[in-house]
Amino acid sequence: MLVKEAPYIWHNGDVIRWQDAKVHVLSHALHYGTSVFEGIRAYHTPKGPAIFRLSDHMKRFFESAKVYRFNVPFSQQELEKACIDMVDQNELKSAYIRPVAFLGYGHVGLLPPMDLELDVSVIAFEWGSYLGESTLEHGVDVCVSSWNRIAPNTVPAMAKAGGNYLPSRLICMDAKRNGYHEAIALDTQGFVSEGPGENIFLIRDGVIYTPPLHHSVLAGITRDSVIKMANKYGYEVQEKTIPREMLYLADELFFTGTAAEVVPIRSVDKLEIGDGKPGPITKQIQRGFFGLFTGETEDEWGWLEHTPRHEDSLLLI
Repeated sequence: MLVKEAPYIWHNGDVIRWQDAKVHVLSHALHYGTSVFEGIRAYHTPKGPAIFRLSDHMKRFFESAKVYRFNVPFSQQELEKACIDMVDQNELKSAYIRPVAFLGYGHVGLLPPMDLELDVSVIAFEWGSYLGESTLEHGVDVCVSSWNRIAPNTVPAMAKAGGNYLPSRLICMDAKRNGYHEAIALDTQGFVSEGPGENIFLIRDGVIYTPPLHHSVLAGITRDSVIKMANKYGYEVQEKTIPREMLYLADELFFTGTAAEVVPIRSVDKLEIGDGKPGPITKQIQRGFFGLFTGETEDEWGWLEHTPRHEDSLLLI
């Protein structure tokens, strides 16, 4: 999926032109995956662009950096403002926002000095639903991947780091090669974990289940949002170990994630889920989620950060 370029990128405290955002080929992150990042969405609302759960995303950004003992040279408040500025200065009505911090040029060895500061960029650009706009309505066909998610105490699954996503690439290729939209990965114990870039929810007999974090699951912001919304609607949500066969016997399944949003799963390994169409609970969750951005759902949690034009926005250098 090609990136739709925007005019500007925030980099190390300055606003530069998109074409000028370059790094050296000996950047440490390029060789060793030493980066942390976030995916955040800004939505077009009746009140203008609004960033969804900005502070929660940036809190996770700094927690990922902490796990890898990365020294981020900017505060959370500074980077939140950079996200707002990039939506504003690029005049985006809706956007995908990618803050990234990475070890850059200067050290070739695996372990550079622990106090080495990171390069930090914030990129904002237009990007539709990750799995395709039609999948939001019609759902996706998925397989259980032959690749497992990372094992506990090997790579920290709760950190959103660049190197963590190499297994996700293998999982994605596994699915695409076999004609599926996406895949579901099991953990090393053989239990359901998550998709390559999405959390998963399973509905059976009116109860909503999702794998707990100790099954190599990223603590998804959209995942947390869905849990809170489902509780509001009166559903029981259980974080529970899910065996593979429970996928086949589910009444409904759906993915969640910032990039994917809320996507129904209509089949797993060529077995239809329910009647092969998005189920009523999934559609209710979808309506509630997207209703936050149309005004049909009250933002009682304070999740929307509106982005009016700021007089003190950073100026292009």
